[in-house]
Amino acid sequence: MRTYAQYCPIVRAVEVLGERWTILILREMITGTRRFNDLSRGLPGLSRALLSRRLRELEAAGLVVKGAGDDRGYDLTPAGRDLEPLVFTLADWGARHMFGDPRPEELDPETLMWWFRGRIDTSEVTRRAVVQIDVSDRDRVYWLVIEPDDASVCYSDPGYDVDAVLRSDLATLYRMWEGEVELLAAVKSGHIELTGPRWIVAGLPRWLLYSPVAPTVRASRAPSSAIGG
Repeated sequence: MRTYAQYCPIVRAVEVLGERWTILILREMITGTRRFNDLSRGLPGLSRALLSRRLRELEAAGLVVKGAGDDRGYDLTPAGRDLEPLVFTLADWGARHMFGDPRPEELDPETLMWWFRGRIDTSEVTRRAVVQIDVSDRDRVYWLVIEPDDASVCYSDPGYDVDAVLRSDLATLYRMWEGEVELLAAVKSGHIELTGPRWIVAGLPRWLLYSPVAPTVRASRAPSSAIGG
C-alpha cells in the first residue's frame, strides 16, 4: 500500500480507498454482491488476480471478512458498511456534475444483462416469464428467465418459449438502467420496444429494480428529461 506520509484521517482513508478498483469492489458489495465469481462478473475489466489482491487489502484494512463455512463469500465489516453513505455521495456528485452521455467503451451488453439479473423483484411473479432482449445495434440476443423466487440471464437460447420481447439499442438500455429514463416512458416514446402479453408488459417495469444508483440519477435530472429532449 502506498502512503502519503501525512498524519490526517483523510490521508488514511485515501490510502485504503484510493487504489484502482477498490471503490467499485465496495460498490458491488454494498449493493449485495458477496461471491468472488459474482464480483468478477460485475467488474469485467478487473482481472481475477487483481480482484484477489484488492480483497486481501480490504481484509487487511478491516473492511471485509471471508464468509464462514461453505459459503465462501465475502462480508463487509461494520467499518466497511459505514462506507455506504460515502459511496452513494460519490454517486450523487457524479450524477450531478460528471454524468453525461455514455461512452462507447462503457457499454458492455453482457455486463448489463448480469446487472439486470441481479435486480429483479420476483415477489409478485407467479409463473415463469421468458423475456428475450434484442440489443439492436449489437446484433445480440439475451434471455431473462424470471420465475417465482428466482431470476437468471441466459447468453444462449435456454430452450423455453419466449413470452415477451424487449428491443432497443445498448446506450438506451444503459440509460434506462441508470435511471435517466423510465422503461414505460421509453416504450411510449418508441426508444424501447416491449411486446408480449399484458401481464409481462405491465409487470416488467415493476419487476426490474434498475441500478441501485438510479434514484440518485433521477433526482439529479429532476424534474425529468426525455431521451433526446
